[in-house]
Amino acid sequence: MSVSASDLQAVEQQLGRTPRGVLEIAYRCPDGAPGVVKTAPRLEDGTPFPTLFYLTDPRLTAEASRLEVAQVMKWMTKRLAEDEELAEDYRQAHEAYLAERNAIEDLGTDFSGGGMPERVKCLHVLMAYALAKGPGHVRLGTEAVAMAAEHADLRGTAIAQDWPTCADLGIDLEGFDFSHAEAPKA
Repeated sequence: MSVSASDLQAVEQQLGRTPRGVLEIAYRCPDGAPGVVKTAPRLEDGTPFPTLFYLTDPRLTAEASRLEVAQVMKWMTKRLAEDEELAEDYRQAHEAYLAERNAIEDLGTDFSGGGMPERVKCLHVLMAYALAKGPGHVRLGTEAVAMAAEHADLRGTAIAQDWPTCADLGIDLEGFDFSHAEAPKA
């Protein structure tokens, strides 16, 4: 696996710091910008870094934060406790995440990221995972990306035009309080 010097430079500009442990660009936005990097399970200095997929595009990271402020994680975690099929999908996504990371280097832990498999703790991780693997791999991640696409009007720029919509997934954005998390108007 490799990543180009120009991609590393773009990621550095996005993050405002030198990226560490980047193995590849796992998702590229439709406008060409890196959106998600795949990182090594252990950094160059030996520090464990269990976050396999890391959201880098500032539009995506800002919208993940806005969704968190709007209580999307709480809504998703509640659904996990009530919907066995959803909980099973999340558990399988967790296991697939661990298997992929452990194939690179086994950290000897069952921590994957974002609170998997019991709760939703970080939409940044969940969205990065969904974008890297594509819609349908992890249902809650697919939903979070759809919500980001519509709330911040990111479809076609930071998120693929053909990503499932909130309507496709049965999500009504009107049910969330974005009063403290409004997306900037274009």
